[in-house]
Amino acid sequence: MTVYILSENTASPHFLAEHGLSRFIEHKGKKILFDTGASDVFLKNAKKFNLNIDEADMIILSHGHWDHGNGLKYLKSKPLIAHPGIFKKRYGKKTSEYIGINSDFDELNAKFKLNLSSKPVKITEQIIFLGEIPRLNDFEAQTTDYIDDKGHEDFVIDDSALALIQNGELIIITACSHSGVCNIIEYAKKVTGINTVKAITGGFHLKYRNSQTFKTIECLKKQKIKHIMPSHCTMLPALTAFYDEFAVKQIKTGMKLNF
Repeated sequence: MTVYILSENTASPHFLAEHGLSRFIEHKGKKILFDTGASDVFLKNAKKFNLNIDEADMIILSHGHWDHGNGLKYLKSKPLIAHPGIFKKRYGKKTSEYIGINSDFDELNAKFKLNLSSKPVKITEQIIFLGEIPRLNDFEAQTTDYIDDKGHEDFVIDDSALALIQNGELIIITACSHSGVCNIIEYAKKVTGINTVKAITGGFHLKYRNSQTFKTIECLKKQKIKHIMPSHCTMLPALTAFYDEFAVKQIKTGMKLNF
């Protein structure tokens, strides 16, 4: 399996960066574009990889935030899988800044072959879109920085991830983990029936060296995961804690991850 890093907060030489996330995944004959970042940066970086985005079999949108979905404006005519909650009008609680995607249902329904599901979607026997993640532990997804257009707290229940199976092990690709990294892992194990997690990579949505970060680290240690690769919305204080424990490497655009 190969994961191309098309959009990230930090760039490798000769590649572009933005506050966004996009991955191109090749696994068992399938090609999947997982998120599109905030702009056309993912397309420009794909060209540097000599990747043709038109060859993607489908697009997965992890959740309805601008830095993951606004690149959809540059695409069309593909199957698009997402949670039905991606269209919620959402804002920063402190800034009142609009942070949802710029596309509504009618626009995306006209451009793509929409498959909106809160339940897991089995793309192949080895690739599963997890849908809505149950939030079961007592330390993740307890607070939120977002509100909806009615002023209610928005916990981004549309946040999802991909579970990929390789040689009887799980490789989990997250986007922002608003639902919590450990909640995602447990649900991926439940949905697939596989208990061994080889790798987890993507945004972990951890900002501080606080109790949530350290409880997440303890959770990951118990899983005995070989490859732990936080990126995007995992902020520097949290990353230092992950580095201390796992000696993690910084994920940048232009990287190619092989599993």
